[in-house]
Amino acid sequence: MVDDKGKKDQLKGDVKEKTGKLTGDKEKQTEGFVEKTKGKVKEAASDVKEAAEGLKKGMKKESDKEK
Repeated sequence: MVDDKGKKDQLKGDVKEKTGKLTGDKEKQTEGFVEKTKGKVKEAASDVKEAAEGLKKGMKKESDKEK
């Protein structure tokens, strides 16, 4: 399964937010904003996880060189 890193949530949230703005539905607009923000947080968390894994691999390579 492909990790979308929160992109789906961001897209769905953006659509809801814009629909809410067009229709004057403040609740839907807020739901969209929250969903979009949730997607951004997922994406950032995924980026941090990838960076930590890369750092871990890099440290292991350096450790193996010292042996």
